[in-house]
Amino acid sequence: MKNLVPFFTLLLCLLGQTFTLSAQSYVPIAQEPKIKVKPAIALQAYGFPLEDVRLLPGSPFYTAMEKDAAYLLKIEPDRLLHRFYANAGLPTNAPVYGGWESEGLSGHTLGHYLSACALMYAGSKEEKYKERVTYLVQELARCQKARKTGYVGAIPKEDSIFAQVARGDIRSSGFDLNGGWSPWYTIHKVMAGLADAYLYTNNDQALQVLKGMSDWTGAVVNKLDDAQRQKMLKCEYGGMNEILANVYAFTGEKKYLDLSYKFFDDFVMEPLSKKIDPLPGKHSNTNVPKAIGSARQYQLTGNTRDQTIASFFWETMVHKHSYVIGGNSNYEYCGEAGKLSDRLSDNTCETCNTYNMLKLTRQLFCQEPKAELANYYERALYNHILASQNPETGMMTYFVPLRMGSKKEFSDEFRTFTCCVGSGMENHVKYNESIYYHSADGQGLFLNLFIPSELNWQAKGMTVRQETNYPQSGKVSVKFSGKKAQKFSLNLRRPWWMNTNWQLKINGKPVEAVAQANGYYSINRRWKNGDVLELDMPMQLYTESMPDNPNRIAFLYGPLVLAGQLGDKMPDPLYGTPVILSAERKPDQLVQPQDLATLKFQLSSAVAKPVAPVLIPFFQSNKEYYSVYWDYFTPEQWTARQAEYEAEKQRLQKIEAQTLDNFRIGEMQPERDHKLEASERSYVSDAIGVNGREARTGHYFAFEMKVQPGGKNRLLFTYIGDDKDRKFDIKVNGQLLLTETLTGGQTGRFYDREYPVPAELLTTGDKIVVRVEANYGKTAGRVFGARILRD
Repeated sequence: MKNLVPFFTLLLCLLGQTFTLSAQSYVPIAQEPKIKVKPAIALQAYGFPLEDVRLLPGSPFYTAMEKDAAYLLKIEPDRLLHRFYANAGLPTNAPVYGGWESEGLSGHTLGHYLSACALMYAGSKEEKYKERVTYLVQELARCQKARKTGYVGAIPKEDSIFAQVARGDIRSSGFDLNGGWSPWYTIHKVMAGLADAYLYTNNDQALQVLKGMSDWTGAVVNKLDDAQRQKMLKCEYGGMNEILANVYAFTGEKKYLDLSYKFFDDFVMEPLSKKIDPLPGKHSNTNVPKAIGSARQYQLTGNTRDQTIASFFWETMVHKHSYVIGGNSNYEYCGEAGKLSDRLSDNTCETCNTYNMLKLTRQLFCQEPKAELANYYERALYNHILASQNPETGMMTYFVPLRMGSKKEFSDEFRTFTCCVGSGMENHVKYNESIYYHSADGQGLFLNLFIPSELNWQAKGMTVRQETNYPQSGKVSVKFSGKKAQKFSLNLRRPWWMNTNWQLKINGKPVEAVAQANGYYSINRRWKNGDVLELDMPMQLYTESMPDNPNRIAFLYGPLVLAGQLGDKMPDPLYGTPVILSAERKPDQLVQPQDLATLKFQLSSAVAKPVAPVLIPFFQSNKEYYSVYWDYFTPEQWTARQAEYEAEKQRLQKIEAQTLDNFRIGEMQPERDHKLEASERSYVSDAIGVNGREARTGHYFAFEMKVQPGGKNRLLFTYIGDDKDRKFDIKVNGQLLLTETLTGGQTGRFYDREYPVPAELLTTGDKIVVRVEANYGKTAGRVFGARILRD
């Protein structure tokens, strides 16, 4: 596709204009002609058509969109299509991309990319985005025709995987289905991209390809009995229930609705239907899409079980499993409800999770508009989604780290393509999706987010233009323009963080808004051309504590989480991260404003130890190490912390003096020096800036270590407290030394275990071969360092 390459004349044009933006996949729009099945329930709010909202320059959201728009134009569609062609037996036109596109999740990026380009076209009406969508759909249709089954995909060994599944031969360990990496997850992304191509670029061919994939899905799944199907559903399956419900809505063919309910698992969705929290120990992003699907099914059927699943999931995830930025999960998993204080690491808050939580929030808002939903949306949008993009490069994070003294790591343009790069392509082209809604009767307007924007409310013949520099200040101006005055209720969200009175004026005169049961404040009047509503929402500094630790807090200003800037070198995890030493807990006595115009603050040097860092909005923290959470200490507790640090230093000094050989696992040259040998599924992974290595079930890694012949030798392995539920064998010279079980420890802290090496195993002179084997259906490691200690 030589003519579809990045071009800069378009970019220059985009930089000088306002954007019309779009929603993320389907959320109910009143009188949407492509939706044949109307809601079975009485929705209380609807989104606006995509072309009716424009984001105005002057906000960080506008800047983020510019970066994402430019990145989309750098992507080469033929490289995304490489494995689709190869799997269909067609010639390829360009090499496959790196990262996950060269691995088992190949194809998922194309689905997200289809969605992102479709959404950009729907907003900007720029033909180049539509050309990319048209080309991709055309080529997927060509691949589908060549395969003759209705299926189209890019997953390695997909034909054999699903042939086995269809006949009931099913094997899964959570993310592995018959040797494939979460294949239904990838299929969902492709199908969702086709749905967006149909909705937002009027591409009828996309619907035909989507129907073919849906029919193929039925041919696989409908053959399974309940036990086989539940076994299959133990492997992550994305939002298959949602996309199939939408295919039903597009076509009116009930077989697709029935098929959507085939993706109902008993081990998560059944407890949710009974308002039992099943999330502790569960992979977060595996389960959020299930709730989105239930929300959509409820809208189409009125089935109250689906509504319970969706709403209870939201309440549980937001109130029991979410951090101050609105994100959730540690190492991708949820922990015990309400227990977050010891779950801070470099791998908190996978970005895909919040991408999906915002989708769920939108669906629930249409069902029942509540300020609680919009408050969460604002928190997560400003402090996770916006914070997940590098504003200089447009690249995205997988995790948003919340360990004290951590740093964000951003993706590579063409060699990463993780799930969060795919969802990130969508995240930053849809920042207007929840600024405005209208009531079901068309007589109410919800103003949810204070983002510079312009709404073309066609049904009222009125333009609503919102101008503000929020969140730098709480001042907002809303101007109404139209040829004819219109009577309606303006429903204003009063932000959760505002604990003083706000000031409301219309055309310079004070007005009162009437509090509603749903948390909104309403002004019901006849709005005429030139009317101006002014909001003044005083901002203040405040703190939020961990639910299970009142002495671990975060600072916020208005809607923004603040991050302390700790420089470009990683602080010592034990002692170098600043803490607060004070008997006073009032925020304004702990933090002083430096420049409110740029939202710059500083911890007081009188209470911050050992240094008093500057605090800035978390979404602006992209280069330095930072802390979002802070620990309070009394003078006595601080003295104990210093003593702990000194004791740890002495322990490390003693280990160093006894070390005969030190192997820094996970680093290239040390692994060569120690003749490391590793099987296919042994991976290098880092934590707190230190590399380690692990082996997945049935795999291993091995290496040489120097020993002292005739002496007492001890093998020392370094682990991290975050890793738990791991069991593996440690062998020396081919013989079992011991079987190790890791049950976890303090999150974000390394710890050591020593293993005496019996003299009878020292049969190879001054070197031994240490082998780590995953033989118990669990991961082996991670091992972050290996030493041989001598007396």
